[in-house]
Amino acid sequence: MANCFPSSCSLVKIMLISIVAFVSVLIPTSDAAVKKYQFDVVVKNVSRLCHAKPIVTVNGMYPGPTVYAREGDRVIITVTNHAQYNMSIHWHGLKQLRNGWADGPAYITQCPIQSGNSYTYDFNITGQRGTLWWHAHILWLRATVHGAVVIMPQVGVSYPFPQPHSEAELMLGEWWNADVETIENQGNILGLPPNMSDAHTINGKPGPLFPCSDKHTYALEVEWGKTYLLRIINAALNDELFFAIAGHSMTVVEIDSVYCKPFTTEALLIAPGQTTNVLVQANQSPGRYFMATRPFMDAPVPVDNKTATAILQYKGVPTTVLPLLPKLPAPNDTTFADSYLDKLRSLNIAQFPANVPLTVDRHLFYTIGLGANPCTTCLNGTRLTASLNNITFMMPKIGLLQAHYFNTKGVFRLDFPDKPVTPFNYTGAPLTANLGTSMGTRLSKVAFNSTVELVLQDTNLLTVESHPFHLHGYNFFVVGTGIGNFDPVKDPAKYNLIDPPERNTVGVPTGGWTAIRFRADNPGVWFFHCHLELHTTWGLKMAFVVENGNGPEQSVLPPPKDLPLC
Repeated sequence: MANCFPSSCSLVKIMLISIVAFVSVLIPTSDAAVKKYQFDVVVKNVSRLCHAKPIVTVNGMYPGPTVYAREGDRVIITVTNHAQYNMSIHWHGLKQLRNGWADGPAYITQCPIQSGNSYTYDFNITGQRGTLWWHAHILWLRATVHGAVVIMPQVGVSYPFPQPHSEAELMLGEWWNADVETIENQGNILGLPPNMSDAHTINGKPGPLFPCSDKHTYALEVEWGKTYLLRIINAALNDELFFAIAGHSMTVVEIDSVYCKPFTTEALLIAPGQTTNVLVQANQSPGRYFMATRPFMDAPVPVDNKTATAILQYKGVPTTVLPLLPKLPAPNDTTFADSYLDKLRSLNIAQFPANVPLTVDRHLFYTIGLGANPCTTCLNGTRLTASLNNITFMMPKIGLLQAHYFNTKGVFRLDFPDKPVTPFNYTGAPLTANLGTSMGTRLSKVAFNSTVELVLQDTNLLTVESHPFHLHGYNFFVVGTGIGNFDPVKDPAKYNLIDPPERNTVGVPTGGWTAIRFRADNPGVWFFHCHLELHTTWGLKMAFVVENGNGPEQSVLPPPKDLPLC
């Protein structure tokens, strides 16, 4: 037919031509704008799954408001806390160059915003465009306190792929019928994992497969023959998620706000903290099609395996038409997960190069472990913990960046080990004895502008499990990954140093390892942690102190006058 829409393969060809054309265009400069937002943290009653409860929100919205800006803009967001909890907001993936004061993790770069107080996050968006997000970075409040960050290219700059007709954000999340902080506290008291979520959500709504949820279903209206850009964000606390659309393939064009080589897929995998942009062609028979998400878990760990749905609604089709369900990968489909992740490659064109460090100044090797420490008040006499290099991170009482900047003594130590003190067979038989960990606020000092390679090694302490790790203040290149124990002689020879995916959050495979590289050119104190909220709570975290370089342009900016006090 003359008017039939191109196939997904044709779309990739069109995109590659578009990339070539894009490179040849001289990009005009434009004056940066100032974007201002007011975030009021308030409690609002919300009903889901036949249960009503008060939740913490920003501006009464769940999910919260989307922050829109352009590359090069200055963004000023004043957060006023009207809730009973302390609050801080992290702008996930924004590099905050020399400006860790705007990064947001409580007790790392700031003291939290206490009830009745305000703090203004003031930052520039430099060299970044795409989809990121913001979320609470204290307790488990990000379950409901989160929203998208959409950074458009500079004026006059097009996407390096065909311009979509329209765009939409899809935030994948979790819902608990009970109060999330109560559930977290119960788990801490018992020394055990808290109750898992009661549903997954898409834009705060679980979809019609859950009770009392027909009206709590997100629908995206599309017109036949048009192409849509979906900005997908995994805001779930504890679950890696598959996502698919019935009858429609997706073309992946960006991950973690970095353009990637386009490829088509029937489903995608996205870990907590990650973002993925896809193009979808509305080229199927006009109807109603479910968009669906459910967890990926290939380890013996219980998860909320329920499927959340939203609807891709063709214009003019009655809402009485029953939607079709997509075929999602099986919950433990490691083969699909590995195949999907192997396809991720940086775009690596002249305008958007992959500046992979080819030489390494500092080699780091961190083991990821679960453990158990004595606890006389806990249910089994022990408290489950987590550690890097057998160190369970203890949160300080004041912000680490403040302590570093003002040279406050006694807050942290700079002796986090570059490698495990005691090597062992990391991914051998499950280890269930000698599970105690060392506790401390121990940081790693990194020289300014040095190149760092960090190998993250999963272990079978209690159990192997996949862990998504997020580095604040930086993107990094995922140069290698594998199953089993990392071999420092053989494995680096297999690294991709040409077009590896560039991310801010990466999954370490179950019973395997991941190697990342970055250049430490952003001075400050930068949090590094598992983005499974449960494991972060248990201590699976640390921080880097990146030293100042030469002169003020390579040094941490002075703190703002309204920086919260502890």
